[in-house]
Amino acid sequence: MKEKKLQNKLRNNFIKKGVKMIAPETVFFSKDTKVGKKVVIEPYVVISKNVKIGNNVTISSFSHLEGVKIDNNVNIGPYARIRPGAVIKSGSKIGNFVEVKKSIIGKNSKVNHLSYIGDTVMGSNVNVGAGTITCNYDGKKKNKTRIKNKVFVGSNSSLVAPVTVNDNSIIGAGSVITKNVLKNSLALERNEQQEIKNYKKK
Repeated sequence: MKEKKLQNKLRNNFIKKGVKMIAPETVFFSKDTKVGKKVVIEPYVVISKNVKIGNNVTISSFSHLEGVKIDNNVNIGPYARIRPGAVIKSGSKIGNFVEVKKSIIGKNSKVNHLSYIGDTVMGSNVNVGAGTITCNYDGKKKNKTRIKNKVFVGSNSSLVAPVTVNDNSIIGAGSVITKNVLKNSLALERNEQQEIKNYKKK
């Protein structure tokens, strides 16, 4: 009952400050949540401790935020999980079924679909394709991935940390990157496709 009263008080305070909530009763805040101007929060969003949200931010349904700083003009979710230590810079997009942990997402960068970004420093204007994973844990320690500016990461790629992907480079879809990538380069790691003609099942 005490928690319900607290949540109602927090929701009402944010509504008075101009936060737009489509279904306020489904949104949960922490006592230390800070929210800027022109913020939209869709239904079924949970905002845990130590979250700071800037101006002109949209948080879509079924997203969970904790220990994150979100700058201005950012879109989050739906179904995004933003974990402690994440900083989402202005103009960025974190899409559906994306998890970000202890990482900086640079200005105007996009991680739109089905990706895990952990222990990563990402520059500006980066596009991360669907199904991309930063392989940050080697079984003993967490390692850093560095993705510089204007990098394009193709879908279903794995970046095995520690690794640096330098400016203006492209990672071909389906690649497992274990070595640093030079700037202005295309990095590919694939086996050659094989095809057996007129194949019949045994």
